Amino acid sequence: MTLNFPNASRSYEARRNQVLFWGYDRTREVSFLVDGAAIAKLDSSAKPGEDSMLGAFDRALDRIHAVARLAYARRQPQQAYLLASEDF
Repeated sequence: MTLNFPNASRSYEARRNQVLFWGYDRTREVSFLVDGAAIAKLDSSAKPGEDSMLGAFDRALDRIHAVARLAYARRQPQQAYLLASEDF
């Protein structure tokens, strides 16, 4: 299982204060949601809101991808993975 992130797209889910992004295991698309509390833990300047959350997400991208790879490898296959504060 090799998870890659060739698609730099991400979106902010305002209602849930989460950032959604995608990884790929060969041709299988895998969705990830990063909780706002997790992003705030990675970047203390992050505040709820699209610009702030996406900026903080981008600054912590390498760490987020590393945690996403671990979650994908350790958990049962699922359509979407929620990365919460305790994952970081």
